[in-house]
Amino acid sequence: MEISEHIAALRDDGELMAKAAAAAGPDARIPTCPDWTMRDLMRHTGTVHRWATANVANPSAEPAEPVEATPNDASLVEWFREGVLDLANTLEAAPPDLECWSFMAAPSPVAFWARRQCHETGMHRADAETASGSITPFAPDVAVDGIDELLVGFITRRGGRLASDVPRTLGVHATDTNDDWVVRIADAVTTTRGHDDADCVISASASDLHLFLWNRLDQSGVHVTGDAALLDKWRNSVTIRWGG
Repeated sequence: MEISEHIAALRDDGELMAKAAAAAGPDARIPTCPDWTMRDLMRHTGTVHRWATANVANPSAEPAEPVEATPNDASLVEWFREGVLDLANTLEAAPPDLECWSFMAAPSPVAFWARRQCHETGMHRADAETASGSITPFAPDVAVDGIDELLVGFITRRGGRLASDVPRTLGVHATDTNDDWVVRIADAVTTTRGHDDADCVISASASDLHLFLWNRLDQSGVHVTGDAALLDKWRNSVTIRWGG
């Protein structure tokens, strides 16, 4: 995906998330984040947006200071919308050669922040929608890009909890786009694109795989062949915390 496509998806998912929050109300519980209310979810995502904006708008080799904000319930949704708008506008205005802090490999820091905030917002939009209705499916290209960020970026960078003394392999197949990944789990975690034999293979639409791999969809939402016990380790190891 191009930077402009990430920003467009960020805007779209931000608006869907705002609408879901307005419909459910600030006290609604979030089934996919059991410790959170809608208030918690919106404040978290809105502060992450503002922190990301600060990193791009005030470039530095060090990360921006965390943003502390506790908007009241009456202003929560509009406060969130303002953060999405400011982030999207800041990313669009950033020069392609901007140098600023980021934490995963990408073609440029701007590309990193556009991609990360696209998927941060999309997954938390899905969380918000679970409070009062069904999840809007991700567009296939957005879902594939999100899966790639998780499998190639996050889990290989933070593979400690997923690492295993006994080597295991997980195959991932998107049935609607025909994309494939193989995750090799040992004392480190590596991911390659393409198809290969694996101890366990999961198949589903790209959108459902994206939700499943981020533990937003249970095992009934994907087709599993091979050793499904590997998925228990996945569920216990791959999580989103307050840090995003």
